[in-house]
Amino acid sequence: MNLSQLFDFANFNQKLNFKMLSFQDFFTACAGLWKTERIYHFLLTGEIERSYTEFRADQLNSAEKQHILTGSSAASTPFPGIKIDLDPLTRDPSTCPGFAIAFDTRSETGEEVSMSLKALFVPDRYVQEATLESMPLPLAARIPNDTSEIIQGFYLRDQGYSEAGAIAGRFTYQPTRQTLEMTTYYNRSVAVDQMRFVTPDVRMRTIVTYQRPTDGSLPTVIDLIGFGVERKHTT
Repeated sequence: MNLSQLFDFANFNQKLNFKMLSFQDFFTACAGLWKTERIYHFLLTGEIERSYTEFRADQLNSAEKQHILTGSSAASTPFPGIKIDLDPLTRDPSTCPGFAIAFDTRSETGEEVSMSLKALFVPDRYVQEATLESMPLPLAARIPNDTSEIIQGFYLRDQGYSEAGAIAGRFTYQPTRQTLEMTTYYNRSVAVDQMRFVTPDVRMRTIVTYQRPTDGSLPTVIDLIGFGVERKHTT
């Protein structure tokens, strides 16, 4: 190993030892322009697909967060099964991090997809009531028994990735692993999406997609497993 390689290795280790990110710090670090290379394994067909994505995450202001929770109509709410205490969000918008996300994806076959949406993360301590149907978590979304440091809550979006319209999922943040995990039940599938910082400007990304059982039982049939490396860019 030459001197340049030793310097690069030491610099990499220094990045790995950056401070543990708090809940708010994690989302602050997520803002910006990211470029991602991913590989998807379709287990039921044996196909493999690669893609390249550029996406930007900009933090939401207080008015944008309120709009996600209340929608455009005073007569209805986009998340009727969830009642949230809005006072803490009004006093301190940072208690519920949120982003406007826009991305462009190009697959190795030349297919291109663009999308934009807004997402809000509401910890359970701000949820006054939740009457959503309880669903069994797939194995990929299970968390340790010791949950004293883990923050859980609702992952609210004005648009779903695979289905149109507002949709509510669940999130878990583990500070010691600097890992955010998002689980979403769609009509026909269950997606478990995990994001983990390994340096301040590099994240690992995994996604596991299950078929959603029609009888409400535990999801076990995996359609897709995806892996990605995401790099943050300053320009």
